[in-house]
Parts: sequence; C-alpha cells; structure tokens
Amino acid sequence: MSAAGHDGSDLVTIVGAGPVGTLLALLLARDGRRVRLLEKRSDPRQSAGERGRSINLALAARGLTALEQAGVLERVRPELVEMRGRQLHDLQGRGPLLPYGQRPEEVIYAVSRTRLNTALIEAAAEVPLIEMHFSRRGIDVDPDSGCVNWRDAAGSVVTEEPAALVVAADGAGSALRNGLQDRGLLQATDDALAHDYKELQIPALAGGAWAFEPHALHIWPRGEFMLIALPNPDHSFTATLFMPALGAASFESLGTPAAARAFFAREFPDALALVPDFDEQFAQHPQGKLATLYCWPWHVRRVLLIGDAAHAIVPFHGQGLNCGFEDCVLLADLLARHADSQFACTEFENQRRPDTDAIAAMAIENYQEMRETVLAPDFAARKQLALDLERRFPGRFIPRYSMVMFHAEIPYSEARRRGTLQRGVLDALLAAGAGADSALAARLMGESG
Repeated sequence: MSAAGHDGSDLVTIVGAGPVGTLLALLLARDGRRVRLLEKRSDPRQSAGERGRSINLALAARGLTALEQAGVLERVRPELVEMRGRQLHDLQGRGPLLPYGQRPEEVIYAVSRTRLNTALIEAAAEVPLIEMHFSRRGIDVDPDSGCVNWRDAAGSVVTEEPAALVVAADGAGSALRNGLQDRGLLQATDDALAHDYKELQIPALAGGAWAFEPHALHIWPRGEFMLIALPNPDHSFTATLFMPALGAASFESLGTPAAARAFFAREFPDALALVPDFDEQFAQHPQGKLATLYCWPWHVRRVLLIGDAAHAIVPFHGQGLNCGFEDCVLLADLLARHADSQFACTEFENQRRPDTDAIAAMAIENYQEMRETVLAPDFAARKQLALDLERRFPGRFIPRYSMVMFHAEIPYSEARRRGTLQRGVLDALLAAGAGADSALAARLMGESG
C-alpha cells in the first residue's frame, strides 16, 4: 500500500510479530484500535521454527498476567511446563532441588518461543482489527509521518501508509531503532557480556519418558560457566551452555568436536550421555551473543520502541519475555486512558525506564548466582533464612527473587530497592547466628521496614 492511501489517524503499525509485538496487537485491538503487524520472517503457522537460535523462555507472574489480560492465557496454557525449583547437578549428576518459593502457586513455566509465538499469532488471526503481513522486513521509518519502509523477498522496497503510531517491537537488533540512530534522533549502546551461549536439544528417552525431573529448571553450576536445561511439552529438554567467549575454559577452547565432547564428558557427563548427536549439534548450532541494551530516548515523534528493541537484557533472571509483556500492558493502558498518543508514549518511557534499568541489573546479578553463588557454603542457609523471614513477617519480607518472579504488583525497581535492604538483614542474622524468630530479626525488620 502506498502512503497516499490513508491518513493513518486510527492505525498503529507494529514492526515485529514476535511474542511482544503480537501480544501488543491483541491488547490494542481489544481496545478498538486498528493494528497492522509487519514481520520479517515467514508465517510460523506454515513453517517450522528455527532450532538452536534462541534461548527457551520462562513465563512468570508478569507474563501470565499480560496473557490473561489479552484473553489468551488458556490458549497458551497447553504449551507450558511447570518448573517448581532449580535442580542442581554436580559432577556425578546429583544435587538438591531448591524450590523457587514456599507456596504451591510460586512456580515458573518453561515455554518454547516458537510455540508461544505461533499460539499468539493464531489468536491475532481471529481478530478482524488486526492485519498481519509476513516476509516484510522493516528497514526504516519516517518518524514524522509514521510511514514504514520494508523490503520484500524480491528485494523491492515498499512504503506503508502512514500511521498514528509506529511501535518498533523488532528485537535487540531493531532495524527501526538503527535507522533513528543513524539520523541522530536517539542513542543506543550494547554492554556486551564476555560470555556467549549455545543451545542443545536433549531428546525424550525411549518410550517418551523424561530424561530428567520434568518440573524443574536444571542447572550444572561450574563457577565461570554453566549448563541449564528447561523442559518442553514433548518431553525433551532445551539445554543451553553459557561460558566465556575467550580464554582457557571458553568457547574458543571448544573449536573441534573432540574438544567439545571431552569438555562435556568432564563437566556435564550426565547431560552428554543423553545427547546422541552431540557432535553434530555442537558443530551446527550457532554461538549466540549476550548483551544489555541501553537506549534513549525510546520515543521519537510517532515512533516508540518497546521490548528488546528498547531495553534488551541478558536472560539469567528469566524476565526478558515477562518484561516485554509488561511493557505491552502498560502501553495499552496508557493509550486507552490518553487520547494524545504522543503524551501516552512519553508517559510510558517516564514510568517504565526505572523498572527496565532495575531488571537489567538484576539479570546480570542472577547469572553470578546461578553459575557460582549456588556453590557457596552458606547459600542454602541464606535461602532458608529468607523463606523463614517471609513466614515470620508476611508482607514485610518477600525474597527478592520472589518479588521479581511471583509478584507482578511490585515494580522491578521496588524489588531491587527492597532486595538491597534485605541483603543487609540476612548478612547480619547469619553473622550473629540468629534465626528468623530472634529478637535481632524483629529489630532488623523494624529498621528495614
């Protein structure tokens, strides 16, 4: 369609039909807005998803709340596998299961990115106000008119009709963000992690049995590197190796199939035994990069960045998807409450940035906990004390992890602020050898409240 066909006064163009872009389309259409979705990939309903190219996703309270508000939670639920805690693996393949919380509902859910995305696209296809176009690679946007330029499979460039608002939900490598940056309209920097990742598939056992405990996130913590595995509905696991890109124990040192196999045999023997095509997978699956994206501003005239396009984070708190979904809920609410979409977008950035900064920092901190801190002698005691304090002082002490994962009503920034105070309380109690029922605990909780 050409720019001359419509003035776009009632149109929102969303570039990127991944989970975040599609969920936003559903929320906006629910409020009566006309939405156009443009996606560079082919329709996932008609093509198989790519393996080895994205980390399996974790859904927690914030993401579940967003799916429920969009009316699609029950559609997605069959794709979810409940994880009740972290199952640690030592060199002998043994270790404790550390529950995430202490209430039955305090669990997180593993979900395949492809299967989640397909379920959301199927839901969007049923909504008349949403039109979806695949194999349209967004390459630039005019922030004044709201016209998006995209390239088709033949290489031709087409200009879409203008829109009242263009939402860039096209991921961490956002082409729209790059176009705005090239014009000097925003700044964006990647704070790259020195660690990369690679995915491997652990198939179900003969007869379809699970290879490991299905209701857990499995972690092989080894200090400077780690392996994790999340369950899938077909009884397979998606495993991901995280380790330095360079150095003695690094991806650089695993340059041959023999070196990679020897490394796994030494560090993760129980996992290696369950990957019959290990050599082929390790050679063929790409080595992914990890970085935190800092971008400002997110809002430029008729264009707004959301999700990873605005604030991509590392995956170690399982909050990238949940954070993006929470973006969608806030933006849809602001657009529903304010007739001026420009004002709504400015409010979105002002309200949201402190929380995305907070979860970016906590995600990096959680990487150290997952690969290293869980091995510390006092880790289990610290976790148990935190749970005891939560029982002793309900509503006043909620472990930081629980605030992030299970309490959608607590903003990320508030969870981080409280977590800093809680760390001091736990340090003092452990140093004094005191428990949650002690007079010291009561005094400290009074001071930190």
